Amino acid sequence: MAEQFDVVIIGGGLAGASCALSLAKHAPQLTIAVVEANQPSTEHHPSFDDRSIALAQQSVQFLQTINAFDIDASFAAAIKKVTVSDRGHFGKTQIDCAQFSQSALGYVVEVNPFGRALHQQLAATQVVMYCPDSVADITYQHDFASITLQSGAQLNGQLVVIADGAQSATRQLAKINFTPEPYSQGAIIANIEVAGGHHNHAFERFTEHGPMALLPMSNNRYSLVWCMDKADIGAHMQLDDSAFVSALQTAFGYRGGQFTKVGMRANYPLVYGRAESLSAHRTVLIGNAGHAIHPIAGQGFNLGLRDVQLLCELVNSELAIGSYLFTREYAKQRNQDITTVMTLTDSLVRLFSNSSRILAFGRSCGLFSMDLCSSLKTPLAKQLMGQVKQGKRL
Repeated sequence: MAEQFDVVIIGGGLAGASCALSLAKHAPQLTIAVVEANQPSTEHHPSFDDRSIALAQQSVQFLQTINAFDIDASFAAAIKKVTVSDRGHFGKTQIDCAQFSQSALGYVVEVNPFGRALHQQLAATQVVMYCPDSVADITYQHDFASITLQSGAQLNGQLVVIADGAQSATRQLAKINFTPEPYSQGAIIANIEVAGGHHNHAFERFTEHGPMALLPMSNNRYSLVWCMDKADIGAHMQLDDSAFVSALQTAFGYRGGQFTKVGMRANYPLVYGRAESLSAHRTVLIGNAGHAIHPIAGQGFNLGLRDVQLLCELVNSELAIGSYLFTREYAKQRNQDITTVMTLTDSLVRLFSNSSRILAFGRSCGLFSMDLCSSLKTPLAKQLMGQVKQGKRL
């Protein structure tokens, strides 16, 4: 006999766990299942690695409504100031939380302890976990989706939420196309210690070799995202720690302070892509399963959380869960925000990766003007804080 659920979430990483916890708190009447291939409690869960992510202020406020985030957590650090600059050119701009009467623009959290904390919260709810397990097949009926797991378990759900990442196998089973476009660059991710502390100051630095980001994190460290041509990544990964720190200091300069130590390094491919549709019969996509963006502006997880927020609104609306009107409304309302963020991040990368002197002068003038005029700075600040409009509310 198949187990019956209102919502079946495929994937228990950050997006899936946040979705399950949010639905459990905002719609306690629902029966919810999560299918996750890895044990979240282990130190080596592939979704909960050594990376850090940026939480926009709006994301923090949402997570606080479900007691899923504490700004005083040992794995969190506030972003109070952001400086955007173009190396070798005069233009730069700075955004300070005080200018917008905020205590912080956002927070940087370490993925591993944050992910495990989400699952500890989930354990205290009525959400049913199928873990470790994965989807073997999905068939769709008019009123529900029938899901067969690798273990042989059978689940029926009125709504399937696909949240198993950019390489989603479940998305393929649901016959939703996703064709990512790889960037010519990849990214090196690492934690960097800095002498004298980071003072809660984040940096977005564009160089002739690719964009770089330093995000303040716990214990006087930065979370580094260093983008460069794929051909150069191997050489930088093979440097010893001292040589890597020296190369980083040369490339970034001393705006962020003097770098003293680097932690474990990892490299990630960078892709741009979007599912052909965010919904199908009895199915919606959230997080990286629906959209993959460049990490330069730290918008990826925040975009996924806004997917979750809308889903919470819709399940408490008058629309029948999983119905055509429900899934269509989800895709319709999420379209504008996703398009805006994907266009913004991709345009930033392409504009600042161009070596044209004319474009460089235009970039510098734009950043300089933004720094002089607060009204020009406001749209960027609102985007960083996650203060964006969804589609038309019900």
